[in-house]
Amino acid sequence: MTIDATDRKILAALQSDAALSLADLGKQVGLSTTPCWRRIQRLEQEGYIRKRVVLLDRARLNVDVTVFVAVRTSNHSAEWLEKFRNVVAGIPEVVDLYRLSGEIDYLLRVVIPDIKAYDAFYRKLIERIELQDVSSMFAMEEMKSTTEIPLSYAVSS
Repeated sequence: MTIDATDRKILAALQSDAALSLADLGKQVGLSTTPCWRRIQRLEQEGYIRKRVVLLDRARLNVDVTVFVAVRTSNHSAEWLEKFRNVVAGIPEVVDLYRLSGEIDYLLRVVIPDIKAYDAFYRKLIERIELQDVSSMFAMEEMKSTTEIPLSYAVSS
């Protein structure tokens, strides 16, 4: 499974605007609609495109505070990890969860409206699973945030 330059153009265009009409997308990448549609179908079937989503305005939806929550645990069993994963999956304020190397075990990105909401999130988290240490870092300014990934590393055919 490799992609070519035209596939990269399709992926770049869809990352920028997934609502593009098939005709407009085809024009951008130099294909008629049917071959363009077939390529999109193949890219989806091969897993290059996981899903198409709409990005919402967090400020308009009153969740414009971003908190990075660093979690350390003394329990590293598979059972604990599965429980932690399930607990976090059930908390909608958590939009990203990463398992890390180093001194911090997990990093969560949480979106909330204010400190009171963060306190409610924190209480919910610690009620559902035992943690060794939790520290929070409130983002003061979002300087770059994108869902677009670099395509220059994709394997070419």
